[in-house]
Amino acid sequence: MTDLAALRQEYARAGLSEADLAPTWHEQLDRWLADAAPVRELNAMVVSTVSADGRPSSRNVLLKGADARGLVFYTNLTSRKATQALGQQWVSLCLPWVDLERQVLVEGTVSEVSREESEAYWATRPRGSQLGAWASRQSTVVTREELEERMASAEKRFPSGVPLPEFWGGLRVAPVSVEFWQGRPSRLHDRLRYRLVDDAWCVERLSP
Repeated sequence: MTDLAALRQEYARAGLSEADLAPTWHEQLDRWLADAAPVRELNAMVVSTVSADGRPSSRNVLLKGADARGLVFYTNLTSRKATQALGQQWVSLCLPWVDLERQVLVEGTVSEVSREESEAYWATRPRGSQLGAWASRQSTVVTREELEERMASAEKRFPSGVPLPEFWGGLRVAPVSVEFWQGRPSRLHDRLRYRLVDDAWCVERLSP
């Protein structure tokens, strides 16, 4: 078995000072996204939600939009992630760039994006992904055979254009906290956080 306790990695690629930060969290995120260009699936992020009875769950999704309003991902709106996010109103996000010794940690409230925004993004998706959205009753139990039958049915139903399903759309996370984490030697990491206080953003350094 792998000796997990013995695994060590010293972080020494870069540092992060207050002077390095952009004026806003979304401008800083743009900078780090640009730096992450060589990383495979640079827009992959972990979304963590909580059920009504307090049970947490996490999964990877793809970040598909980010601006001053928040961070956007798309999903089946009847899925566990969507029902928990909209039901509890709060989620956390983590964009992990391990090769860069960086991560971005976000806490915020959730709302659906407009139908127009979902339509615009849907139009950019490959046909197979569009059909897959129709075929999948996300988060429900299914056999592989049933899933493939549903896909075949969707292909027959939509021989040309594939419309946006009513049950599919985007979720926007409006941050109240965005932390930029940079690994440093001896585990003295740089952790700089933009935090919303009374409608204004402050920047603070957190202990590693």
